[in-house]
Amino acid sequence: MVNPTHFDLQSLRVFLLVAEHGSLTKAAERGQLTLSAISKRIAELESVTDCPLLIRRPRGVELTAAGRGLVEHASRILDQVNSMASEMGDYAVGVRGHVRLWANTSSIVQFLPADLARFLDANQTIKISLEERLSGEIVDAVKSGKADLGVFADNVPAYGIERRLYRQDELVLLVPQSHSLAREEHIDFVDTLDEDYVGLSTGSSLLARMTDASFEAGRPLKLRIQVSSFDGICRMIECGLGIGILPRAAVRPELVTTRLRMVRLTDPWAARTLWIGVNDSAMAAPEVARLFDFLSGEADVEPTSSRR
Repeated sequence: MVNPTHFDLQSLRVFLLVAEHGSLTKAAERGQLTLSAISKRIAELESVTDCPLLIRRPRGVELTAAGRGLVEHASRILDQVNSMASEMGDYAVGVRGHVRLWANTSSIVQFLPADLARFLDANQTIKISLEERLSGEIVDAVKSGKADLGVFADNVPAYGIERRLYRQDELVLLVPQSHSLAREEHIDFVDTLDEDYVGLSTGSSLLARMTDASFEAGRPLKLRIQVSSFDGICRMIECGLGIGILPRAAVRPELVTTRLRMVRLTDPWAARTLWIGVNDSAMAAPEVARLFDFLSGEADVEPTSSRR
């Protein structure tokens, strides 16, 4: 049986170098080690695991099945060690709290940078780790405790966590300036469904909103291209590959004045709410409660609980 206490972190780092470069010689050069030191580290790992990890070839090395498995585990272990070291270093220099914040693309593009800058300016002993995720993933992470706070769209169920209003935004239709719809000031979503659409990746709350609306209209959504960012959508629309729907504040002003045109949607769902959510256990940390209150604007907004 493999004894987990026998694994050496430096040996795992060396092994990942070899796996990355496919060569003991290149790994030695990159790690500023001798070839014999690299070979010794690999031999020790193969002894600990009781498995061959590499197949030696004339022009390098190839991972065995066990080697590929070790790459996955070693990467996770070293990422966690680096994260631990970073967090302990923060505490050593005066950081007094750490908040894990997950947020959807809309909130990161439109609102969070300025809001977090103001918060951190007034709370310099708090560290915030921000991750961009899909709204459904964010709610699950808050429920499980993987994230302390989450900002997500209003069409994602959020039972079991407390939520408050974060921001409201407006979804608009974006078309090339040469497009026939560019002459419109307002339009119903259903009247755009003959057009090809550029949308976000599957799983995004914005794509789900569009798909649900087309289903209710009894019409298919002609999704021609899917990309992972708002800027990607804008670029595709600029090149005439379709039309799209984006939050108004997420569209860079210079695009609207030169190459693209925004058309307001008359549909009620185009007025959207972004929520910030937390679970009870996370609120026990004062830094989490402080950021939750700050982002929700507690003095001006009536708190809403999704547990009703």
